[in-house]
Amino acid sequence: MSELAPEPVALPPLAQRGGRKHGPALVLILVGLLAAVVGAVVLALLRGTMVSSDVGGSGLGSGAVVIQTDLGYQDSAAAGTGIVLTSKGEILTNNHVIHGATTIKVVVPGTGRSYAANVVGYDVAHDIAVLQAQGASDLKTATIGGSVDVGDTVTAYGNAGGSGSLVHATGTVTALNQQITASDDNGGSETLTGLIQTNANVQPGDSGGPLLDTDGRVVGVDTAASTSGGYGYQDISQTSQGYAVPIATALSVAHQIESGGSSGSVHVGGTAFLGVNLTTDQWSGGPVIADVVSGGPADTAGLQAGDVITAIDGQPVRTPEEITSVLLDKQPGDAVTVTTQSGTVTVTLGSGPAQ
Repeated sequence: MSELAPEPVALPPLAQRGGRKHGPALVLILVGLLAAVVGAVVLALLRGTMVSSDVGGSGLGSGAVVIQTDLGYQDSAAAGTGIVLTSKGEILTNNHVIHGATTIKVVVPGTGRSYAANVVGYDVAHDIAVLQAQGASDLKTATIGGSVDVGDTVTAYGNAGGSGSLVHATGTVTALNQQITASDDNGGSETLTGLIQTNANVQPGDSGGPLLDTDGRVVGVDTAASTSGGYGYQDISQTSQGYAVPIATALSVAHQIESGGSSGSVHVGGTAFLGVNLTTDQWSGGPVIADVVSGGPADTAGLQAGDVITAIDGQPVRTPEEITSVLLDKQPGDAVTVTTQSGTVTVTLGSGPAQ
């Protein structure tokens, strides 16, 4: 079952979107972590020591922050990491860290400071998002580096295990320009290209954190990890390979978002919300409404559980993912036509979580 904005995530244990890379029993894990289950597994997951040195810049904190999210439509919470781009609280992270979030909090470890955050924009294709921490000032910013080569020493720095503390794990760059595919239990998949591969022990909760060179400069955004074995907690405390989006790629996306340039997979501003949970089956011929959010846009327009959506604004849709793609081009307040097997209704979209 999936939620249009957000899609409910049917995830492996630790509620990470994961999948298999080519090769026997190699599991790829997008390393956002559900805080609801942290207590039982955090001691097993933490692999690294506390880092007190500065990542770069001057001001409060280390240049990296903890991101905590509430997933209101899924009745759960999640945690990840972010990279501080400006002293006034512009934060770079992975899109999957804030996917489905109804509220977002940015915490600056060791300072007692925390801020509510808004989503400025995100790119689902590159798994990058930009946040703005409300009312933030005088934050230490990360020092941005350049490219890396195979064999270079690097350090993954982040909220490993969702503990709320920033820890590090050091390794080397093992490959460049890697392509990986992550899939969820709903059969959806996400392919990322051009990644840095490292044998640093990147873990759940590190998502969105900096991959650092030996001078403490950010060379990538920690995004995913692979492990030999299944999805169980014991299998992800030690990962075999970590993957990071190169910082040049991430900043290119961030600059497009900052300029207000929505296009393709890049969405800027609020996320349009239809307010339905969808499922699919082999007999329906399209996404089936499993239930509607009470008082939400679809409910107000008269859509009901059991309706099969066949088109949005006249554009045929066959899967929940295709509906999500159509809605990425919309803004809250836009009116769209939704066609089902029963007819066509006009829905005024609400404001919802990031896709």
